[in-house]
Amino acid sequence: MGGTRYDFGARESRAKKVGYASKSASEIFTQNALRMAHESMNPNGVIFREARDSDVHPNTVPIILGLDVTGSMGHIPHELIKEGLPKLMGGIIQGGVPDPALLFLGIGDHECDRYPLQVGQFESGDEELDMWLTRTYIEGGGGGNAGESYLLAWYFAAFHTKTDAFEKRGQKGLLFTVGDEPGLKTLPASAIKEIMGQGQQTYTHLELLAEAQKRYDVYHISVLHSGQAINADVEWKELLGQNCLSIEDHREIPNVIKKIICDKHKSSGLGPIPVSDASDNSLDNIEML
Repeated sequence: MGGTRYDFGARESRAKKVGYASKSASEIFTQNALRMAHESMNPNGVIFREARDSDVHPNTVPIILGLDVTGSMGHIPHELIKEGLPKLMGGIIQGGVPDPALLFLGIGDHECDRYPLQVGQFESGDEELDMWLTRTYIEGGGGGNAGESYLLAWYFAAFHTKTDAFEKRGQKGLLFTVGDEPGLKTLPASAIKEIMGQGQQTYTHLELLAEAQKRYDVYHISVLHSGQAINADVEWKELLGQNCLSIEDHREIPNVIKKIICDKHKSSGLGPIPVSDASDNSLDNIEML
């Protein structure tokens, strides 16, 4: 990750110039026209994605956001690029967490999709985050196998990320998956090898969850926009308890995430950092959720 800040004024100007509010998803997410994942988000051969401290961000807070990009959830990245992402980053920074480092994952179905996992980089700057989000291929796949590969987010976080927060300060990052299906229960070694380029062990979802929880607080946001999603939510609550958050309106995703991050920061004893100290950029014109 670089040493850039989230500049809300620059982001607002760029959003107007690019036309995020008016363009369709297909116009913004150009990988869809190519029908393939962006080469920079292909996890094959990736060793680590790193969230490192810098002079600009001396106390990075690593955040992984795994977005379900299958058919019923593919509209959410579009909502995030239109207005959700600046609200999320603004809420986190105004909430007293000046050094968020956000990594996007695109999640599909390893049993039937061409691109069940796409990976960005940990970033803090507005331009970089927009870049990774809009590079995501909204494959729109998924299958009739009663689940999606949310466990790939746990696998990647556990074995393919490094963070100064954990290594220097013993602080866990935060990992969120967002979806409307149950999670698949097994990640075969053959699937890992195909996706990552190497893999010799089959994992259950419980094993991967436990591995991810060593370095991250793991959450799932259930979007309850169908009866199937409501049924899946029951299963998620059995698995994660209070770390499963249920929402009916997908536009609440930024609000849910920023509240968890800011509450955790306060409960850690670090306390809120005044906004004037948290960023050199004005937040006055950002509407918070």
